[in-house]
Amino acid sequence: MKEDPRRDAGRLAEATRFAREILPAVSRTFALSIRLLPGELGRAVLAAYLLCRIADTLEDEPALPAERKATLLDDLLRCFDDADAADGFPSRVTSITGEPAHVRLTRHADLVFVLYRALGAATRAHVRRWVGEMIGGMRKFVLLYPHGIRIQSLEEYREYCYYVAGTVGYLLTDLWHEHAPSIGERRYEVLRAKCRAFAEALQTVNILKDVAADAEHENSIYIPEQLLREHGSSHAEILDDDRVPGTRAALATLVHLAQRDLEGARSYLLLIPRRAVSIRLFCVLPLLFAYATLRDLTHRPHALAQRQVVKISRREVKSLTAMGFLVIMSNRGLAWLADRAMRRPFLMAGVR
Repeated sequence: MKEDPRRDAGRLAEATRFAREILPAVSRTFALSIRLLPGELGRAVLAAYLLCRIADTLEDEPALPAERKATLLDDLLRCFDDADAADGFPSRVTSITGEPAHVRLTRHADLVFVLYRALGAATRAHVRRWVGEMIGGMRKFVLLYPHGIRIQSLEEYREYCYYVAGTVGYLLTDLWHEHAPSIGERRYEVLRAKCRAFAEALQTVNILKDVAADAEHENSIYIPEQLLREHGSSHAEILDDDRVPGTRAALATLVHLAQRDLEGARSYLLLIPRRAVSIRLFCVLPLLFAYATLRDLTHRPHALAQRQVVKISRREVKSLTAMGFLVIMSNRGLAWLADRAMRRPFLMAGVR
């Protein structure tokens, strides 16, 4: 059947509107960051991020058995190469439950793939490679732990973080290289050596702040059993009142890991050329928020026992955003701001 250019253009416009509308509902932080990226680079990161969120929604779906999740992840992977499969995907996920925004996104995956197919061939190849790698890793862990993820060792933890976050670091760096003229081959190779630490640092901080929520509501425990047992706790007892001190001691190992990876993440940011200012702006906000969140995790030892999710204040988010934008061209200023956020809350006068 002959394609109708007007219909195709109309569907792309619909897909673009949907993607921009749903993005802040699934992530406020990345909604702000992605809007800073220009042209096809921005569209590529938008499409890739939403595809990652769809995969994550399938992985976390509590009502589905592991084999069904694996099948849906296979179906999602097939959509990259088959437009008909992508158009039919929403009919495969009508039983998905959970956060309304994530459910809506997943049930409109066909529109996200319309956005993906409108990208240039080289850009599509990067997205296909790395989001596909993520989906394959999620499938592996879903089948490995059919009754809920229970990470066993630090080595397995790093493997899991590679699949769900490290892949994103590689994807973004490949896209920077393709779309930013100031990132030549030599700078690209240096960034590529640090991009995994950048992405995995953010992932570890997210895991640390959500330990109680993940265990209680997602039936997922990412803190390695090996670490917990070394300190007198376990997956089965991770939230028991009398095991909280041991659990906190185990978490300290991951805090140290996050601190080390955050230093690599900072180096990654500072290596991005000043001429690629939109990319610097994209990277700086999640990094600053991670530093501030890790600070609160270390300064609020009772959060775990009280089943709290650690979040920095809205005022600090606004303050870090404003100051991050002000010092974005200064490596010294960015390093100072990261150090400052790690020590105590950064609150600017006049910001509410």
